[in-house]
Amino acid sequence: MRIQTDTERCVGAGMCALTAPEVFDQSEEDGTVVLLDAEPPPERHAAARQAERLCPSGAVSILRPAGP
Repeated sequence: MRIQTDTERCVGAGMCALTAPEVFDQSEEDGTVVLLDAEPPPERHAAARQAERLCPSGAVSILRPAGP
């Protein structure tokens, strides 16, 4: 799993940081998303996926590997 974030799209709702605090934080300056771990270990995948689903602006994207 690889995660991308878009600070231009982020509205600072903080759902990512609340849902997966080991993976996401919020900027002290403007409250936008800060990605702490772009390739989290498997035990954090479920929380990262939930954060992606809960993000109201779509600023969190999980890149899934292409496969057959």
